[in-house]
Amino acid sequence: MTGHVIVTGGGSGVGAEIAHAVARSGAAVTIMGRREGPLREQGLPFQTCDVTDAEAVGAAFAAARDAQGPITGVIANAGAAHSAPFHKLAAQDMADMMAVNVTGVFNVWQAALPDMKEAGKGRLIAIASTAGLKGYPYVAGYVAAKHGVVGLTRALGLELARTGITVNAICPGFIDTPLLARSVDNIVQSTGKTEDEARKILASASPQNRFVETGEVAAAAMYLLSDAAAAVNGHALSLSGGEV
Repeated sequence: MTGHVIVTGGGSGVGAEIAHAVARSGAAVTIMGRREGPLREQGLPFQTCDVTDAEAVGAAFAAARDAQGPITGVIANAGAAHSAPFHKLAAQDMADMMAVNVTGVFNVWQAALPDMKEAGKGRLIAIASTAGLKGYPYVAGYVAAKHGVVGLTRALGLELARTGITVNAICPGFIDTPLLARSVDNIVQSTGKTEDEARKILASASPQNRFVETGEVAAAAMYLLSDAAAAVNGHALSLSGGEV
């Protein structure tokens, strides 16, 4: 694999796993995130930025481009989840979910598009969620935002279909990452169940009765980045053990 791939939210979890897979393939990779510490720990080239800030994203992409060349792929992985009953959601909670999960994808894809249009090829990939394909209770803001990511993917895929640029979303079920740990904590605090019981509840959402592994998401991303996936466009790939 050649080129230069940007991975946002690259300091831990799925983002870090994907970034290291890209690096092993021989392509240049730049990871991005808000905190320098976790990024530096990965031992990969990095730029700090908040994906909700379009100006900061533009500056980070420019610096990455200067360091490692034109951008050929973007994995928009940065995201956040908030759990609460709908009647307890504040307007700011909804705004935060949309800002990180939807506007963040919009910002990084826009920043990469000029390089891809000039080259006549490229890969725009979002790490969405099964929450972009179905509903879940107590995470209405997150579900709405991830549906927005899938909608953006489908619309932009059609818009760019004849350019050599593909646009796709990966929609995993629950993954065993720090984000999952926060969901477990929420269940423990709101229901009084043990951590083990909470994990079993979340795992049972999958017909395979297990969590998705970060390596499985990375493998899907590597496929979508490859030439073999040239005809896969505007697609939301479910990694859910058959849940959706």
